[in-house]
Order: sequence, then C-alpha cells, then structure tokens
Amino acid sequence: MTTERECDQLLVERVQAGDRRAFDLLVSKYQRRLMRLVSRLVHDPAEAEDVVQETFIKAFRALRHFRGDSAFYTWLYRIGINTAKNFLVTQGRRAPTSTEADAERAEGFDDADSLRDINTPESVLASKQIAFTVNAAMEALPLELRTAIVLREIEGLSYEEISEVMACPIGTVRSRIFRAREVIAEKLRPLLDIPADKRR
Repeated sequence: MTTERECDQLLVERVQAGDRRAFDLLVSKYQRRLMRLVSRLVHDPAEAEDVVQETFIKAFRALRHFRGDSAFYTWLYRIGINTAKNFLVTQGRRAPTSTEADAERAEGFDDADSLRDINTPESVLASKQIAFTVNAAMEALPLELRTAIVLREIEGLSYEEISEVMACPIGTVRSRIFRAREVIAEKLRPLLDIPADKRR
C-alpha cells in the first residue's frame, strides 16, 4: 500500500525528471486545500487566489531542491504561508494583534448552517451565534496563532507537521495552539454560560 507521502514523492521525482504533467497533478491535488489555508490569512478571494498561484510558481521553481525530508504538502504549506505573510507585508497590512472581533467580516459568515444539529429555531440561533463567535475570534487572532490553529483544527495536521510548516519547535506550536484555543474559549464562554432561550 502506497502512502500519500510516497505518491507525492513519486510525482515530485517525475517533475524533477522534466514531467510537467506530474506537477499539474500536484496542483490539482493541493489547490483547494492551499486556497482554504491562504484564505484564512488573506481575506480577499482574488488576492488569495494570486497568493496560491504565486505559491505554486515558487514551489515549481524550487522543486529541484526538494529532497523529501518533509512531506511535499508540509513543504508546500510552508511556502504558501510565507508567500501570504510577504503579501500582507507588501500591502502594508498587519495581521490583527488584538482579540477584538472584526464584526463586519464576521457578519458575512454563513457557514454556520453546517454546525446545526437539531433544526429547532433555538438550536439554529445558538449554532449560528457559536459559529459566528468562533469565526470572528479566529479572524482576530495574531497571524502566528491563527495559522497554527487553522493547520491543526481545519487542515488536521499533526503537531510535528505544523512544526515543519511553520519552521518552529513543537513546543512553540503547542503553545500557539493552546493560546489560540484559550482566546476562542474566552469568546465562547458568555454564549455557553447563557441558556439558549436567553441568547439574542
């Protein structure tokens, strides 16, 4: 049985041998996942798409140096995160450092429906408020914390993989994820302490 990492490594070797189509396969495999990650850092969809494209261009150019010491996707995510950070810096934008929610952006959040369990009006309202609060809290996190929690909770990467992607020790990864969870839990506490019928 071939693992995903081994499959990727075979494709990488084909690209290194001059097979451009093998790179197209890697792009189609990781484009959506990379877009999901980058969109959490660069909020404008068109700009996020540009960052993803630039990431793949950088990856293609650097692929001849890829030795397989890490999984291809961790290497690709690292390039994506660095490209997104550089983009934000060149745009003169700073990642939020406070934990104040960006209410405007959070108001546009409509993925809350997927968090719904029971379709009573109260549970729908509660689910939407919780999703809204989680999303707003994540958006307001400093970039390093947001990146760590997205890689862990949304992308499902292990602490070791996140450590590779973010190029920092596992202890730092654990600390960032812990701090991000603390901030999110703090924002959720008022909602979870109030009975559902009292939420407005």
